[in-house]
Amino acid sequence: MFKKFLFALVCFATSTQAQTPFQNNQSKFDEFTYRQGTNLRTASGNPGPDYWQNGADYKLEVELDENNNTLSGTVEITYYNNSPEPLSFVWIHLEQNRYKDDSRGALTTPIQGYRFDGDLDGGYKISNVVAKTGTNTSKRYLITDTRMQVFFDEPIAANGGKATISMNFSYKIPGKGLDRMGRLDVKNGTIYSMAQWYPRVAVFDDVLGWNTEPYLGAGEFYLGYGDFDFKITVPYDHIVVASGALQNEKEVLPAELQKRMRQAEKSDQTIHLIKPDEVGKTQITRPKQNGKLTWHFVMENTRDIAFASSKAFIWDAARINLPEGKKAIAQSAYPIESNGDNAWERSTEYTKASIEYYSEQWFPYPYPAAVNVASNVGGMEYPGISFCGFDRKGSRLWGVTDHEFGHMWFPMIVGSNEKKHVWMDEGFNTFINYYSTKAFNNGEYNTRLGRDGIIEYNKNPNREPIATHPDITQSRNLGMTAYYKPAYGLLMLREYILGHERFDNAFKSYINAWAYKHPQPNDFFNHMENVAGEDLNWFWKHWFYSNDNIDLAIEAVDKVGSDFLLTFKNNGFPMPLKFEVTYEDGQKEIKELPVEVWQRSNRWIYLLKTDKKLKEVTIDPDKITADIDDTNNHFTLE
Repeated sequence: MFKKFLFALVCFATSTQAQTPFQNNQSKFDEFTYRQGTNLRTASGNPGPDYWQNGADYKLEVELDENNNTLSGTVEITYYNNSPEPLSFVWIHLEQNRYKDDSRGALTTPIQGYRFDGDLDGGYKISNVVAKTGTNTSKRYLITDTRMQVFFDEPIAANGGKATISMNFSYKIPGKGLDRMGRLDVKNGTIYSMAQWYPRVAVFDDVLGWNTEPYLGAGEFYLGYGDFDFKITVPYDHIVVASGALQNEKEVLPAELQKRMRQAEKSDQTIHLIKPDEVGKTQITRPKQNGKLTWHFVMENTRDIAFASSKAFIWDAARINLPEGKKAIAQSAYPIESNGDNAWERSTEYTKASIEYYSEQWFPYPYPAAVNVASNVGGMEYPGISFCGFDRKGSRLWGVTDHEFGHMWFPMIVGSNEKKHVWMDEGFNTFINYYSTKAFNNGEYNTRLGRDGIIEYNKNPNREPIATHPDITQSRNLGMTAYYKPAYGLLMLREYILGHERFDNAFKSYINAWAYKHPQPNDFFNHMENVAGEDLNWFWKHWFYSNDNIDLAIEAVDKVGSDFLLTFKNNGFPMPLKFEVTYEDGQKEIKELPVEVWQRSNRWIYLLKTDKKLKEVTIDPDKITADIDDTNNHFTLE
């Protein structure tokens, strides 16, 4: 009977093919970008033997004027040209120019406004620009919107040449800073969240040369690495928290606060540096009672720095335990309004837990401190410091804190181009947030990465592919294209396609290979495939670069003797097929078919050999894949 059934199927297929030319599904599995290796970026997804990247060190001295809400100071940049070509100019980002009413970002903001708009009465005042190569000095520069081109009289030599650029700068600190920086007025003062606060060198790389995309708002940043030495002068009653390590603690903190800092460095429980009832009591919290104080910080091998300053801070801290016995310190700075009722008094606990989890699971945290600042900013990350909404509490405070500190890995350690490939930043981070949230405090809070939301988006006729650039993406779609859909793609890779061990091996290897470097999407694809040992072209192509969907189906179940023929149909893009069979006696079995079953056609027949009576067949019983139609995933026999 079984042979007769197969013969009938073959005859049917032959008669159909005689009328319609047969086409296989090879195109769904083919390579879709130029992914061959070079001496700069290898086919195995690693930096090549000739990989290079330029860098810059910064020395900054600035003063914050709280009466006029201005920042002014000087910067000296030492630029290193490791590229194989001499450079006759350098491009520098001037993001504060976004806060002019004629900036590109302002002119391209929808009239109804959106998250990434801000004040329009700011912008840089630049003076005393000096660019030196060797003994040659140039003062020539050109400013275009949020970019500045500095020219040299003699080009910076290739393969190790060096130049210095210095200038004075000042600007009005925006109150509303595109939800990335700004000012928050609270009962006891103003909180200044300072980011994109100094001229920053653009990246010159082997892919595009100079990366000079203007700062519009939604697209974030792409930055090189270097060492920072920066001094911030503020009113005497301010507390400054910043990226990096404080160098002059004895000059800016009284003996009692120094003592409390030593206690915090040894404590797994949160220790107050400035208690709620001590805010504004400068006799206790400040080393002097008038004038100004200069805070000195240093941070090495980082792509950026940020800081916050206020006289309104409650300040607390605790030790962070890192792999191999290393330590760092978690800190939180927040106003009275943010204290209590399961709110910011738990911020340091959240920060510590987040950093410890990611350090153990993926890659050790490299910075001396992790600082969370209560801010007018809903949530924004910079190396070693995050700005989060001052009114957040409970699960919302955990969620934003965990998310912003997850960014310390993507893109702070793995320096991807956020302006073009935001999914390598936000998506990867949202993915690791899913597991850290499940682990935190025995699952105290629910995760925010859900299958139902992904399916709903994938059915939306106005959806856009993940690879859409952030400044182009429709604002209503950005959360999905940048955050949740790429994150869910990695979740499917780990939970359904590769499994935990193969995925984790590949993902950790990718982080190690590209730490403090600049990977492109193809580097990620190649690296994951080579370490996991799996051709995933079909997945990258359809999930990340198209609007195609997953739709696996059970078409028929036929009894043949004591066995069963299960006919499956693929109505979407290829996916491995996992299904559960349930027998009448209650026994269940999980079966797996590789993605290659769909290479020839969109229909596959599986022979289930059994002497039991079959009751049900269910595709993806754990509901992991974002299959857009669950109604055809289950078959019950009469």
